[in-house]
Parts: sequence; structure tokens; C-alpha cells
Amino acid sequence: MDTLNILIAEDEQDLRELLGLHLIKEGFSVYAAENGVVALDIFNSNEINLAILDVMMSGLDGFNLLRKIRETSEIPVMFLTARGEDTDKILGLGLGADDYMVKPFSPIELIARVHAQLRRSYKYSTVLQTPDNLIIQIGNLTFNKNSYSVYKNDKQLECNAKELKLLQIFMENLGRVYTKKQLYEAVWEEAYYGDDNTIMVHISHLREKIEDNPKEPQYLKTIRGIGYKMENNLEIRNEV
Repeated sequence: MDTLNILIAEDEQDLRELLGLHLIKEGFSVYAAENGVVALDIFNSNEINLAILDVMMSGLDGFNLLRKIRETSEIPVMFLTARGEDTDKILGLGLGADDYMVKPFSPIELIARVHAQLRRSYKYSTVLQTPDNLIIQIGNLTFNKNSYSVYKNDKQLECNAKELKLLQIFMENLGRVYTKKQLYEAVWEEAYYGDDNTIMVHISHLREKIEDNPKEPQYLKTIRGIGYKMENNLEIRNEV
């Protein structure tokens, strides 16, 4: 794989330079920005593989910068912030962030998390494009977007339309946390009024179909107090 590009948006110069040094030592190419406006310009002008964003920045804060990034990209995004309130974490993850670290933190831990996010993004999710179909393979699951069908170990699973829509969202965005509100409005296409039971029932049914042991899921993970995300702890098949 070619050298991966990391974007750091952080208004503290010392921290920005420290993170840059650690990432460069790991073999990454680093783009650094002192505020959200500069970071957005860098993002729009370069191929960025992962972004590390401070929340509190002048011009364009981290939350709004993430909104801009998510308009065109699903790259892993990590937040750095001095604000550790649960409401901020829920907002950040709900907007599409993949990880959230509160200052002060260990640069070594952050580097480990960067590697983990990139593994999920580049190793665990494989998208295969052919002239006639689009196939997503994750572990022993295969989603065919052309026929709108899903298979586990080459055996087709019987899923209703809502379950297929949920599964497609998760498989196309491996590792991303979705709130119940986001899932409901995306799949049911109507306003969400706290109908947790509908989401929970459909997630439960999906787990019964895709998991070897629904009580200990390897794919659909519950993020307590926030929502759900899809992970993969199985090896990917290499065949189409």
C-alpha cells in the first residue's frame, strides 16, 4: 500500500507538531492545519486517508468540519478535545466520527488507535467492482447491491427490505457508529420520535441471521447509550 496521508487539525502548535512527529515516525505522510478552515482546504485539495480533528477551533470547529468531510467521504475521523462530556461524545459519534480522545492523552495510544481505524477501513472492508454488479464482502458476509441480496458462507439469507437497508448501511460504513435516530430516519425515511423498539427488534433479527452466536455478536456491536456499529473479527475471503 502507498504511503497514507493523515490530516491533523489542531490549534495548539506544540501538540500539532508532536503528533506530526509521531505519525511521520510510523511512516505516514502528515498534513497539519491550525484551524478548521485551513484543514478543509487541505482535505479538498489532497487525498486524505484519516483525519484527526480538534473540536474547539477558530473559523470552523471540529463538528462542522466533520459535517463537511462527511458530505463527500467516509474516511476514518478521530476527535481530540479537552471536553470530555458524554453529550459531546454522542454528538461527535453521531455526526460520523470513528473515535474520540480526551486531552491529555498518550501519543502512543493515539497512534495505536490510528492503526486500528486504518485496519478497519483498508483491510476488513473489501469492495469489488465489476461491470454488472457491486459486491461488498466483510468476513463471511457478501452483499450484492445489484441483486440486493446478502449471503453468509455462500448461502442466501432471507431478510426483509428494512433489514437489508440496515445491513447495507453498516457494511458500507464499517466501524462507523450510528445513532438510533440516524438509522431510523435513513431506513424508514420518516421523523424519529424515540421509537427505540423498532430499531432494537430489527437489529435483533439481523443478528439472528448473520451472527454465529447472536448473544456474542462479532459483527453488529451495541455502543451503549449511543447506537450501533459494524465490526469484523473474522478473516475476509479472497474469492468473489
